[in-house]
Amino acid sequence: QVQLVESGGDLVQPGGSLRLSCAASGTIFSINAMGWYRQAPGKQRELVARIISDSSTNYADSVKGRFTISRDNAKNTVYLQMNNLKPEDTAVYYCNADISRSWGTRYIYWGQGTQVTVSS
Repeated sequence: QVQLVESGGDLVQPGGSLRLSCAASGTIFSINAMGWYRQAPGKQRELVARIISDSSTNYADSVKGRFTISRDNAKNTVYLQMNNLKPEDTAVYYCNADISRSWGTRYIYWGQGTQVTVSS
């Protein structure tokens, strides 16, 4: 099995910064992609940022220029640096990973979620 453990969510004032971390552990042959999604109350879960195995990235338009996703392959960990946070960034942030546990397999895993609240 594979587990994703997130950390870094907190209460922060508008304009502040946070860094989220997500570490994958377990039976991992390769990690094809990792990313962050978020879900605000009453809204659908949406993609925030994603990084794939060749290190290419994509971001939601709403976070471009403010958020940066990065990955430490040696630690099977993905980070989301969030700067200039806005109240509309308030949501539960979920880590997502596309992982191969053996050759030719692919599975999608989700973390348990971490709360980010942006408020004065």
